[in-house]
Amino acid sequence: MATYILNINCPDQKGIIATVTNFIHQKSGNIVYIDQYVDRENKLFFMRLECEFMNGNFTKEQFSTALDESIAKQYALEYDLYDKDYRPKMALFVSKYDHCLYDILARHQSKELAVDIPFILSNHKDLGSIAERFDIPFYHNPVTKDTKEEAEKRQLELLKQHKVECIVLARYMQIISPKLIAKYANKIINIHHSFLPAFPGAKPYHSAFERGVKIIGATSHYVTEELDAGPIIDQNTTQVSHLHSIEDFIAKGRDLERIVLSKAIQLHVNRKVLVYQNKTVIFS
Repeated sequence: MATYILNINCPDQKGIIATVTNFIHQKSGNIVYIDQYVDRENKLFFMRLECEFMNGNFTKEQFSTALDESIAKQYALEYDLYDKDYRPKMALFVSKYDHCLYDILARHQSKELAVDIPFILSNHKDLGSIAERFDIPFYHNPVTKDTKEEAEKRQLELLKQHKVECIVLARYMQIISPKLIAKYANKIINIHHSFLPAFPGAKPYHSAFERGVKIIGATSHYVTEELDAGPIIDQNTTQVSHLHSIEDFIAKGRDLERIVLSKAIQLHVNRKVLVYQNKTVIFS
């Protein structure tokens, strides 16, 4: 049995759901999940569905061709079609902080994350022992002002060599180049140690502490050329008070970072995120 995920967006109009579901029924498919959202202000329609085809009698290529030849033009559909059982290749970029890396690798080892991790790349050597512990190749790729272009070239070579489809910045403390962002548009996931758009920058917990906030947060988003301003995938918060020190803020924040980044990765890998106008639609 083959199971496909179909994500759709198009101008909102009558009959889209009925037409798509009838199309699948006519191809002897069975819909096992469906969710939809209408942006009434911009008159846009979004839908995610999963459907099964018995005995592999309807391939992904046949599905896409049939969709193009029938209803895609009629409704001006923009769509992505995925094989649900396919495991995407996800590279991890890190620096010196290890909490997010440990969390991702532990979840991967326990089969919570349906991805393959071909390598871990870092601009420092500090976390190489963790990669070795989990038996994942580790590449030290130092970045300085003078070697930035060479480092970027090395990144692109490794990503191409390992056929990487998405990248997770697990507290990677370097700005990603426009060239890499363009090649992996909406496929580079970052964790920011703040509840964006509040307190951006390198030391948000210090800023939050000085401001006397009562909650702190973490934000996972896709990387764009505008720093810390990409489409938000997931956020979470926790309460703090005047009794907490900066160290307490940081410890609580790191717990949030693990949770939020893991949730964002799961949503991305399960094809539950649709990006439009620098925002996201997140399906359940």
